[in-house]
Amino acid sequence: MTDPYLWLEDVTDEAALDWARARNEVVQQRFAATDRFAELERRVLAMLDDDTKIAYPGRRGPWLYNFWRDAQHQRGLWRRTTFESYATDDPEWDVLIDVDALAEADGENWVWSGAAVLRPSQERAIIHLSRGGADATVEREFDLTTRTFIAPEDGGFYLPEAKSRIGWIDADTVYVGTDFGPGSLTESGYPRIAKRWRRGTELSAAETVYEGKPGDVSIGAGYDRHPGYERHYLHRSTDFFNSEVSLLDDGAWRLIETPTDADVDWYRDWLLVRLKTAWTPGETTYLPGSLLVTDLNDFLAGAREFEVLFTPDPHTSLEAWGWTENHLILTTLRDVQTGLRVLTPGPDGWTSAELADSPAMSSTSVNNLDPLDGGDEFMLTTTGFTTPTTLLSSAVGESATVLKQAPAYFDATGIETEQFFATSDDGTAVPYFVIRHRDRRGTPSPTIMNGYGGFEVSRTPAYLGSAGMAWLERGGTYVMANIRGGGEYGPEWHTAALKEHRHRAFEDFAAVARDLVTRGITTPDRLGAIGGSNGGLLMGVMLTRYPELFGAIVCQVPLLDMRRYHLLLAGASWVAEYGDPDKPEEWAYISEYSPYQNTDTGKQYPPILLATSTRDDRVHPGHARKMAALLESQDRTVWYYENIEGGHGGAADNKQSAYLSALVYEFFTQMLMEGRRSA
Repeated sequence: MTDPYLWLEDVTDEAALDWARARNEVVQQRFAATDRFAELERRVLAMLDDDTKIAYPGRRGPWLYNFWRDAQHQRGLWRRTTFESYATDDPEWDVLIDVDALAEADGENWVWSGAAVLRPSQERAIIHLSRGGADATVEREFDLTTRTFIAPEDGGFYLPEAKSRIGWIDADTVYVGTDFGPGSLTESGYPRIAKRWRRGTELSAAETVYEGKPGDVSIGAGYDRHPGYERHYLHRSTDFFNSEVSLLDDGAWRLIETPTDADVDWYRDWLLVRLKTAWTPGETTYLPGSLLVTDLNDFLAGAREFEVLFTPDPHTSLEAWGWTENHLILTTLRDVQTGLRVLTPGPDGWTSAELADSPAMSSTSVNNLDPLDGGDEFMLTTTGFTTPTTLLSSAVGESATVLKQAPAYFDATGIETEQFFATSDDGTAVPYFVIRHRDRRGTPSPTIMNGYGGFEVSRTPAYLGSAGMAWLERGGTYVMANIRGGGEYGPEWHTAALKEHRHRAFEDFAAVARDLVTRGITTPDRLGAIGGSNGGLLMGVMLTRYPELFGAIVCQVPLLDMRRYHLLLAGASWVAEYGDPDKPEEWAYISEYSPYQNTDTGKQYPPILLATSTRDDRVHPGHARKMAALLESQDRTVWYYENIEGGHGGAADNKQSAYLSALVYEFFTQMLMEGRRSA
């Protein structure tokens, strides 16, 4: 069947952009012209620009680096300071790059995408700059001593815009993967070839160290600089969840023979393997979700004896791990709430102890681990839905001290967090959090329900700054659902919704929606749903398969045309998650839920706001464009907003973020609190 809206996939075609601009104007007039919108936009922007918010650091030895945006620096500052200065109330920041000034000087719409700092000297960096927030970046070498970019003609490393990978080996050598010309990228648009590039030579002369296959997702090489344990390594991602890891041995790549779907990590001579499926390397079978450890050299020599550092149970999973100089720190989730443990290797094996308490209904993460230059020190961030983030400093064996406390941006007096469990169609218990004022108990209230459910991404409590001021203060209820497809209960929670089992994620979300009504928390006409990216696909399915459960839907940067998703931008890299529509047996199950192919003119749909970005080079804006056009042709109540820049996050700076946030909550306010559902 011919797709009448295929022309909307031409991202920069003037006709397509005019189509988008016309709909942006309708959205502007309906939702962005009220005093309430203007006040909320002002408050959200003030929060994002607030110079008293936490300047989250990235630790590299003695330096703490930070990227900062505020009202005076919309594109941001890249800067650094020492720990001693950072710990004061007014740190002395050394500004390295002013992105606003750089964008003006270059005449480019630069958006900061990060930096790779050369260690240990920290005198040079490779700067990643995006045009308009796209994933593709321009790579430029920067001298941190002179605060200047090093031009290619002066020997500086430089890569034109592409989805590149580049990392330091030493001061004059990098590993690089980029668009070297025809055939050098995978079908997903990422590097297929890894090369070693020496300063002063042309990129075309770089030495090829590995070539992957076109059907791979990506190839990348790197260098572990740990003194005494230096290693060159290679990652070959054969699909989104399977990869091969190799080490350079006498000029040849030597495969680490672990399951391809396992997470593989090493530190000094310790090899860590976190399993996603059961594995029997010898006589012992290890469970999915387990973390195993062994001696790396012994393993490479053929030994297959492991010590189990973590074993999951039906309620507890391993969320993350990281090394200090002498210890391994584990972050676990028990029914989506954080636990922290410290493990220590010794002559008689490993010992384990609780590291720190994490408050109930909150999340705690361990960050700024630097085992090479930071000893056993680390930082903790703790946050809850109504509790602003606290940043703490600690070290193994020491008590944590508060470094920074984020301000509160909404009145949380009387607002509580509860956790409930809904029962999905197959009997699975699905957890979800409800955030509301205590006075709303027993009274159905306008409710916004958020979900994702994919790629083993765990949704954990985090401060609801925008939602707090826009929704909770007004008496609304906010819900976060922890559906299958995520990682809240480990890899099996994810694989339970892979490919032909995708329907389980949708059934879980629908089960939570019904449970909210059964418990009297809300009613269908006052229940809204919101999700982006993979969560946008979830919203599309809610619209087309479960429309009776919702009063309004916001669908952001979504996947919706699952017949063509693998042909658009990075879509081919997600075949391992959803399946291949070109295979009849896999299209058979994808076709049952693909929103673009499953609209039903015989069903009533709730109002929907579709939002995307022209500069999103990960999820193609054509998904949202075509769905909006299709729904319009069926006389549905649909609004469409496209940010002409902003990348996959939907916004390139604080002003754009504030506008989009205010737009979303004004839409929900009109639809769910005021009942103004007509277009």
